[in-house]
Amino acid sequence: MQNRVIKLSLFAMLLSLVTGCEVVGDIFKAGMWVGVIVVIAVIGLIIWLISRFRK
Repeated sequence: MQNRVIKLSLFAMLLSLVTGCEVVGDIFKAGMWVGVIVVIAVIGLIIWLISRFRK
């Protein structure tokens, strides 16, 4: 249980380091389709992480 809490807290800290506005600006500079692919990849990563922690 403690290992799971440590992993989740590290993941939360990692997410807090990424500034949302900067990421959105870079996505718009790269183009709409790149942005769509990045969003789908991030959603897939989140779903994969959640499914791994539920086991």
